[in-house]
Amino acid sequence: MDGKVIDKYRGGIFGIAGDIGTTTVVLNLVDLESGEIIKTSSFENPQRFGGGDVMTRISYDGGDFQGELKQVMLSSINFEIGAMTRNPNRKSLRRRCIYDVVLVGNTTMRDLLFGIDVQSVGQKPYKSLIQTEFENKTRESTAVECSASNIGLRVHPDAKVYSGPLVASHVGTDVAADMLAIGMDTAKSPRMLVDIGTNTEVVIGDSSGMVTASCPAGPAFEGGEVTYGMPGYDGAVEAVSIQEGKVNLSTIGDAEVEGICGSGLVDLLSELRRTEAMDELGRYSNDSNQFAFAPDREMYLYRSDISALAQAKSANYSGQFIAMRHFGKSIEDLETLYLAGGFANYINANNAKSIGFIADFPTEKISKVGNASLEGATIMLKSVSSRISIEQLVRKVEHIELETTPDFFDIFVEGCMFKPMPREIF
Repeated sequence: MDGKVIDKYRGGIFGIAGDIGTTTVVLNLVDLESGEIIKTSSFENPQRFGGGDVMTRISYDGGDFQGELKQVMLSSINFEIGAMTRNPNRKSLRRRCIYDVVLVGNTTMRDLLFGIDVQSVGQKPYKSLIQTEFENKTRESTAVECSASNIGLRVHPDAKVYSGPLVASHVGTDVAADMLAIGMDTAKSPRMLVDIGTNTEVVIGDSSGMVTASCPAGPAFEGGEVTYGMPGYDGAVEAVSIQEGKVNLSTIGDAEVEGICGSGLVDLLSELRRTEAMDELGRYSNDSNQFAFAPDREMYLYRSDISALAQAKSANYSGQFIAMRHFGKSIEDLETLYLAGGFANYINANNAKSIGFIADFPTEKISKVGNASLEGATIMLKSVSSRISIEQLVRKVEHIELETTPDFFDIFVEGCMFKPMPREIF
């Protein structure tokens, strides 16, 4: 730790890498001597009582309950670290032997955790106070670092807690970690990264320059705003096919149907279009207001659900379309489409393309990279030089404000339709 002796050797040196998502938090416990990931743990973001999206949480934190969201997150992370370090077969594995922590997240999640006022993120020009200080040249980087005792993390009190640089506006340290994980810092040809979540982020470019956009998709595909929607837990419908009018379902853990998660919703919408049970506008062909996707459980997809899903889908569509157009590249000009995020790892890419959820890349050019944010955070945990590299890389990124694009509304309306995104952008 900067050459300072903070402890005697106690048989092990460990670290924590974490992705603080709006919906889900995932942590890696890492042996810093061997580089081994000892354990991975995930839990639902405990801040959901303050709202399902970042703007609602910003509003919540600006009222009488300021600081609550930070405390509930720290409590949950501390509890999880305690559970991860309970290993009777590895006595050196203790909280006190965790000496380095790297946490990433979107701008709001990151700043809430570090106790930074987030009200400026919720109003134009939608910038973190840290980003403003950096632009005013009163900070050298938008990365933040403090001691564990200062933030309230129950590891070694002198452990450093680091969070990488912000990319721009709502595009946070999680996307910087994504970029590191897929090698954008060394890429010689342009590619597109789409980190799908409650807030979807798009990055297009290579090591010489990039553009990025943040898409406030909302929680419709992650268990919110859909009547029988749920996160990807046991019992969630994760895959759907319709054959000769019969709906075939696959659930997580092969459990009894409890609801439907994002990958299942993508499949269901695609199958409804393929079988012409639903038109491009999301209207059922029989003029019904509902479709029974799990009739034995009396679970339906309602027109109101489709409306919420159409708007969430269009946020993804608009971000990808506008970013490609702004960068001056169409699908055929881009080497690879990287799909990041836990949800993206499970979607059927062809079905997602068919409804315009993702750009219509050839299947062979689509790469699912899972939780790239967590992978990037783990890289930063193991390598201080990678932190320097990503802090330099984000300075090459140009941010696009989608809502200021002159034809944004027209693109958004087009994106609400359930059909593939055009391959020709210009």
